Amino acid sequence: MWKSSKIIQLINDNFRRTLQGGKVVLTRGIRALPKMEIAEIMLKVSRYNDFTIANDIYDERDYGSFEYHGKKIIWKIDYYDKNYEYASENPADVTKTNRVLTIMLADEY
Repeated sequence: MWKSSKIIQLINDNFRRTLQGGKVVLTRGIRALPKMEIAEIMLKVSRYNDFTIANDIYDERDYGSFEYHGKKIIWKIDYYDKNYEYASENPADVTKTNRVLTIMLADEY
């Protein structure tokens, strides 16, 4: 049987790459950028694969950061219940979990 973190990794990677299975939130700072830059940032998030113990301590591939045009960009995935009200009881269970991918400038964190 797989560890739940491996299942969560697969779900998170699929969500980031397809944007299917949750909501995407762009912060005010990201939304203020030109549309072409937003598209490039979204592409970098979808292709992100620089996971280390320093930025992925729970081994779930739910956080990343990178430099873009001199700005540090952060993205993270949070796990909610099906009503987006409370934390999910089991992020490995897609029948009980909604994901929210938030993309922000580091100074907005």
